[in-house]
Amino acid sequence: MDGNGRWAAARGLPRIFGHRAGVEAARRVVEAAPGAGVSILTLFAFSSDNWRRPPAEVDALMRLMGSYLQNETPRCIEQGVRLEVIGRRDRLDSALTSAIARAEAATAHGRRLRLRIAVDYSGRDAILAAARGIPELSRDALELAIGPAVDLLIRTGGERRLSDFLLWESAYAELVFTRTMWPDFGATDLAAAVRDFHSRDRRFGAVPPPAPRREQAWLD
Repeated sequence: MDGNGRWAAARGLPRIFGHRAGVEAARRVVEAAPGAGVSILTLFAFSSDNWRRPPAEVDALMRLMGSYLQNETPRCIEQGVRLEVIGRRDRLDSALTSAIARAEAATAHGRRLRLRIAVDYSGRDAILAAARGIPELSRDALELAIGPAVDLLIRTGGERRLSDFLLWESAYAELVFTRTMWPDFGATDLAAAVRDFHSRDRRFGAVPPPAPRREQAWLD
């Protein structure tokens, strides 16, 4: 979810206004995802590297996360959305971790969409944590521990890198980079990215099967 701060700066607004607009974009995308054929949606809300930002912005982002969980949990229940948070929790304050736990418990029976929000998240740290918890390390065990594979990864705001997001899971992901800032991203943009995804030939390293032979028809 890139571009919140730049979106606000372009309008002469403080960065927090961009983050608030980003919450509205998240709501639009969550509502549109099931209709676009998306069953699992992961939103990168706050990376482990984002702790380097100014303390006032970090505090505002954490308050915004708490408000989002409180406001969106009833909507998630109504729409059949199962909400879960991935990433570290030991560096979050107790009020936010409690809000996360309440939201996860309240939406646990949602089946229409699995919404994963990455908070204090690092793909490299996630791989290390999963590996430490596996008695016998193997690719299958790690895949089971770390989470579902990613089919489509969308990055907004014009950036063209993964930035430590779902590194293992994105091994065969199709990548879509768009210059649209996250606050402007919506259902139409999501649908376009999904159409692009379905137009691609996903071979996973294999050779495509030969085209069937066309029998020539002869007329007497």
